[in-house]
Amino acid sequence: MVAVPSASYSITMRLRYPNEIGMFSRIAAAISEAGGDIGAIDIVQVTAKTMVRDVTVNATDDQHALRIVERVRQVPNVTVVNYSDRTFLRHLGGKIEIRAKVPVKTRDDLTMAYTPGVARVSLAIHRDPAKVFNLTIKANTVAIVTDGSAVLGLGDIGPEAALPVMEGKALLFKEFANVDAFPICLATKDTEEIVRTVELIAPAFGGINLEDIAAPRCFEIEERLQERLDIPVFHDDQHGTAIVVLAALLNALKIVGKDLKHLRVVVSGVGAAGVACTRMLLAAGVQEIIGVDSTGAIYRGRTENMNPVKQWFAEHTNPERRRGPLAAVIEGADFFLGVSRAARETPR
Repeated sequence: MVAVPSASYSITMRLRYPNEIGMFSRIAAAISEAGGDIGAIDIVQVTAKTMVRDVTVNATDDQHALRIVERVRQVPNVTVVNYSDRTFLRHLGGKIEIRAKVPVKTRDDLTMAYTPGVARVSLAIHRDPAKVFNLTIKANTVAIVTDGSAVLGLGDIGPEAALPVMEGKALLFKEFANVDAFPICLATKDTEEIVRTVELIAPAFGGINLEDIAAPRCFEIEERLQERLDIPVFHDDQHGTAIVVLAALLNALKIVGKDLKHLRVVVSGVGAAGVACTRMLLAAGVQEIIGVDSTGAIYRGRTENMNPVKQWFAEHTNPERRRGPLAAVIEGADFFLGVSRAARETPR
């Protein structure tokens, strides 16, 4: 598959060159020859003799971006003053912040927002705990909790490296739903410690969004928190994925004129997303689902590379006990769902 330039790997180059007809066309040709996709072109400074422009170019990866810069440097009389990675610039200082909703301009403002006035609000909540939802941020605040063990397609990268992803999720909460969310990146992979930590911080939040926690621990963590907390607990990798998968499948079936109960579904990957999608599809009426992991098809009676989650999978799917690698069981399938790591199967 040919890589396509995208904004994920876009750079902005500041270029200085003689203010002459045809100069920019040579620069554009050089970028095109290097496989770059030109976006914004902004004039920074113009004199009778010199032009300074910021040129934004999409690349396919980091190395491609560097090749584009080097190709532009080869154009006679063109100076690359500097260049920057737009994605990294977007993350400088983080992507979210806490802002005040009420002003603190006068002494009266201060006495009402903080002491001594705030004491009356605290006592009101003490007398009636339900008022915490009306008188604090709790009702509109979500904790995004991760241990960094299963981040996107990156795997176990740890809590610090997971923080940019969690910031991004918090940004989406705010932009699309006006919900205030905050990343909670935990430096532990111990199930008991994670559960206990979330329990202890729960009073400040109206909901818990579990994110990028590796299977099978994520299942136990979610179940235990749902039992112990009186606020919603949502595991995005499971339920968020399952919701959009079923929605897409229902729309596709309208086009091809098929019914859920007549489908044969193959699911590659039985982690958090794979299991949740399978449960959702079964509940919707799909009767034949075959799960595949690195060992092959999961079926009742398989003993190799099993755990409690895969055991559940074996007992509730693959009624015909199909066996073999993905390439074998995918033949004749109506719907393939790939939620495994990359390169599980080579396209043919």
